[in-house]
Amino acid sequence: MTPTVDLNADLGEEITDDAGLLAVVTSANVACGFHAGSPAIMRAVCAEAARRGVAVGAQVSYADRPNFGRVELDVPYDVLRDQVAEQVGVLTALAAAEGIPVGYVKPHGALYHRTLDDAEQAAAVLAGSGTLPVLGMTGSLLEQAQAQGRSVWHEGFPDRGYDERGRLVPRSRPGALVTSAEAIVANALSLATRVDSLCLHGDSPGAVDHARAVRSALEDAGWTLARFS
Repeated sequence: MTPTVDLNADLGEEITDDAGLLAVVTSANVACGFHAGSPAIMRAVCAEAARRGVAVGAQVSYADRPNFGRVELDVPYDVLRDQVAEQVGVLTALAAAEGIPVGYVKPHGALYHRTLDDAEQAAAVLAGSGTLPVLGMTGSLLEQAQAQGRSVWHEGFPDRGYDERGRLVPRSRPGALVTSAEAIVANALSLATRVDSLCLHGDSPGAVDHARAVRSALEDAGWTLARFS
């Protein structure tokens, strides 16, 4: 059988080339307004995703636009649960208006990393996102969703550095970002054998060119690019 992998990117963050990335990726993680984005931008991304057959996911975050959701916050369980539910609800309504469902949830930034190890924060994200499938890193506590009968998909990051534990190198440290197209492509080809999806950060310089190069290299290597089923 031909191997299949998804290619996702963070969209709707007001600093990304949404149209350019939607022409390449198979899944779009849409900022839901708490770290970036607006209803108008969310709806525009959903409309283009629907036109291109790209899956849409809710990229939920801490309520922290000044820091782009990249600062860890101590948010009580019930508050975070309700914040996640609010973000998912807003995107669901806007996506429905464009005839497309929200297919999964993925935390953003500091919340993404917090849910790797913090059981309460992970539980709040799961409670706030209903029955949506989950996209995250292997080993994340978000994998608890499987016990609820929810699908869990694992992703890798070709444009980010990994530490000795298999976690992403913090952005404050050297080696956090991979900027060479050749290195990103090589990482993608390696990661594709171990994950369900590859994520390219839409706010990185050259994101669209990198996404095109990754997609082309994967297809040349015999991979089929397809959104989550």
